[in-house]
Formats: sequence, C-alpha cells, structure tokens
Amino acid sequence: MNGIVIMVISIIVLVGAYLLYGRYLAKKWGIDPKAKTPAYELEDGVDYVPTDKGVVFGHQFASIAGAGPINGPIQAAIFGWVPVLLWLLIGGVFFGAVQDFSAMYASVKNKGRTIGYIIEKYIGKVGKRLFLAFTWLFSILVVAAFGDIVAKTFNGFSSVGEVIPANGSVAMTSILFITAAVILGFTIKYAKLNSLVNTLIAISLLVLCIFLGLNIPVYLSLGTWHILIFIYIAIASIVPVWALLQPRDYLNSYLLVAMIFASVVGILIFNPSMNLNAFTAWNVDGNSLFPYLFVTIACGAVSGFHALVSSGTASKQIKNEKDMLPVSFGAMLMESLLGVIALITVGYLATKGNVPTNMTQPQVFANAIAIFLTKLAIPEDVSRTLITLAISAFALTSLDSVARVGRLAFQEFFIDGSKTENEYNVVEKICTNKYFATGITLVLAYILARVGYANIWPLFGSANQLLSALALIACAVFFKSTKRQGWMLWFPMIVMLLVTLVALTLTIVSRAQLLISLKSTNIIGDGLQLTFAVALFALGITVAFQGIKKMLKKETV
Repeated sequence: MNGIVIMVISIIVLVGAYLLYGRYLAKKWGIDPKAKTPAYELEDGVDYVPTDKGVVFGHQFASIAGAGPINGPIQAAIFGWVPVLLWLLIGGVFFGAVQDFSAMYASVKNKGRTIGYIIEKYIGKVGKRLFLAFTWLFSILVVAAFGDIVAKTFNGFSSVGEVIPANGSVAMTSILFITAAVILGFTIKYAKLNSLVNTLIAISLLVLCIFLGLNIPVYLSLGTWHILIFIYIAIASIVPVWALLQPRDYLNSYLLVAMIFASVVGILIFNPSMNLNAFTAWNVDGNSLFPYLFVTIACGAVSGFHALVSSGTASKQIKNEKDMLPVSFGAMLMESLLGVIALITVGYLATKGNVPTNMTQPQVFANAIAIFLTKLAIPEDVSRTLITLAISAFALTSLDSVARVGRLAFQEFFIDGSKTENEYNVVEKICTNKYFATGITLVLAYILARVGYANIWPLFGSANQLLSALALIACAVFFKSTKRQGWMLWFPMIVMLLVTLVALTLTIVSRAQLLISLKSTNIIGDGLQLTFAVALFALGITVAFQGIKKMLKKETV
C-alpha cells in the first residue's frame, strides 16, 4: 500500500460522509436558518459575538486539532497502519463528527450554554457539578500535555547545549503571531472593514510574522519556555474572545489549512511508501490494542475536548444555524484527514516495520512532510520549520481555548444560582473569581507539564474519551427530552464508555504498583496522575450512571 491510495480513499470517505451522513443528521435533527442564534440574542462583545462562518470554522478547527491528531496516530502506529486508518475514518465519521455536531446543536438550542448546563437542565444539578469537576481536572491534563509539547517545539537548545535553529524560528514566529492577533482583533472590531479586506490583512500579517521569525530566531531553554507559555495561557484565558482568541484562530486557520493542503499535495506527488506493517500484534511493548489504540489516537477520531469547544466557545459565535454543520461536523472530518496524513508520515519514516524512536511525533511529521515537499522544489529546512510552526500553532490555539474552559468550569462549580454575588461567602467569592480560578488551574497544570507530555498522554487520552462518552450521554438525554431522534449517539456512547473505564482502570493499577513498589522516579508526578485517574474514574462513572438512568426512564403521560 502506498500514500496516494490511502490518501485518495480517505478523502473519498470523509467528503462522502459530510455530504451524506452530515446532511442527513442536519435534516433529522432540524436546522432553522431563520432562527435567532444565541450570538445575536445574548450578544455581549466578550463571549457571545456573531461571527462569520469562516472565522468560526477557523476557531473550531484550530482549537480542537491541537497536536492530538499528529501525536496520537503516530504513537498508535506501533499496532500497524490498518487499525489506525480504520479507527481514524470510522471513529471520525460515526463517533467524533456526530459528537461535535450534537454538542454544538444542543448548545445553540440552549442559548449557547455548555454541556454542563445541558446536564443540569436535563439530568440534574448534582450531575452538572460532578461533570464540572471532571471537566476541570480534564482541562488541567490538556493544558499540561499541550503546554509541554509547545515548550519542546520552542526549546532553543539540544541535550548537549547546541542551538536548534528551527525551534528558535518557530518560537519567534509564534510570539509575533500573538502580537499580530491582537492587532487584527482590534482592526476587525473597530475598523469595521469587509471580510475580504480582513482576510488580506490577516494573510499579510501571517507572511510578515513568518518572514521575521525565520530571520530573527530566539533561543531560550525548555524551563524558561514552560514559564512563559503558562504566563501567556493565563492572559489568554481571561481576555475577551475578540481581542485574542478569535483573531489568533483566524490567523492560524490559514496556516493550518495551508499545511494540510501542502501535505496532501506533497503526498500525491511524492507517493511515499508505507514501511509500517499492516498489522503488528494485539499486544506491543506491554500495550494491548484494546484499549490503547482508542485512547491514544483520541483527537483524530473522537475527543471529548471537542464537545467543550463546540458548546463552550464556538456555539456562542454561530450567526446562522446552518453554519453548525460545516463548523462542527466539517472541522472534525478535517481533523481526521490530518490524522491520516500523520499516519502516512510515520509509515514512510518507519524502518523494518517499526516506528522511529529517535524523534518526537511532531518531528516525525515535520521531517516527512519536508521530504515530500522537496518534489515542489521547496527547501527541506524551510518546510520543516514551517510545519513545526504549524504544529505549535495547533497546540497553542488549543491551550487558549481549554484554559478558558477549565477556568469557567472551576468558577461555575462554585456558583450558586439561588444567591446573588453579594450573598456569597468568602470561599465562594474567591473560587468564583476568574483570576483565582485561572491561577489554581494553571499551577496544577504546570506541575504536571514538568512530568512530560509522553507520561501524561495515556491518562489524557483516557480522560478525553470518557469526557466524550459523557458528552454523548448528555446530548442523547437532550434529544430524548426534546422529542428528537438520538439513536445515532447510543453506539459511540456505549463503546467509548467501555473503552475509557478499562483504560482508566489500567492506569490506576499501573501507577499504584509503581508507587507501592517505590520504583517511581517522579513521586509527585505519578502521585498526581494516580489521584487524577481515581477522581476521573469516580466522577465519570457517577455522571454516566445518572445520565443513562435518566435516558432509560420512561416518560410519564
């Protein structure tokens, strides 16, 4: 099997799924183009902002993708390319896209509220509070994993102290991106220019940032980048969406789509061979295909984090209900395509059927795509730098969104709807303060980030997929309560619930054994992971039980 055949099959499957299954769901659930969306109904200039479809798509896609669809498939390739490809396509269409669309749909139909609100309204207040606690813990894991990934792509020095030019250029370009995003945000909000002019400004800023970044690299240590990145996340999670989140996603979307387009063209021209085995074994290096494959690939097939973005930020920006299909369903299928590209890159660089062990997953992706693009006469070092830049842009954009989601979840957990803010006690006032909520979230994430994303990833994947199951349960209850058909949510809901509970159980057992045997090399990190795994398991199974109980309850006449 070669890269062209895999790419063509994947594109046909994903485009066909959008045109047939996506439109079928939109028709079945009911889309009203004339309905007043929450973005208009509750417009506040901070979170509720009516936004053009292309900009919201850019926000959604850049936020949900992160480094997940690149890291996951490359890590899971130890089992062979066939199981990875099947899960990317089947999971992406019938699990991930369905979840993202249903979460956004349920949110838009409930004034742009989050999945937590959906659970409160249709399942109960206790379920909501438990879900918020789960979301907060999960957000800490995401920030820790992606924060460490970004820091490593910015790290200016190798293990022997030599400078890494590509990383220095990526770091500087990313800094300039943030500055350009702020400029673009104020331009869009106050200059009131038409969309074409805004697009030209965005592309011009993007090109300028890349040019300056390639020529003025900045070299800082990994530890310094950890600190600076978390300072940036803290700021990004509290400023209005129009000032940084939206314009940054708008800028990044051009870079990310260009990366995917260039990757597809490179694959079609280069036609890389697949040097991976089609199937390796059911158990590789102590990891069994079930559940490891399903929790490792995560974002490329189905991700609970997507439901938080779909219902937490993107739903508040939808101008017209008909935009929900391309923004949610379409963005997820684009992410699955990115996962397929990642699979082809590791397949090409594999030797004797084994995945490369001397490179990180982003390096595998960037190096392979750079080689493919040499067929277009693009210098390999330039391509490698630009691809690495795009990967860091993915992860940084996810950090922008998930830090905000985690902060909001922490605050909302302590909000008492029966009281006014003046009636809150001291603890409630502190915990609902956005600065305190941001601080406690990011401090814990920073501690975990120092453990390294490779050690966090299995726990992140398990929590992510369990969150997906809980989001599907919440949406299924919403569909039943509102007399809409939700049968298409049941199978993915049950599968993901089973997969993740098994995976979390294995994580709990392994971390407990490591700590009890005194073989842990990082007691704080492993202890936190064990604590998180136990808490996530308990919270997840409790919320799932309440939701399924509500879903199976017979309606009284």
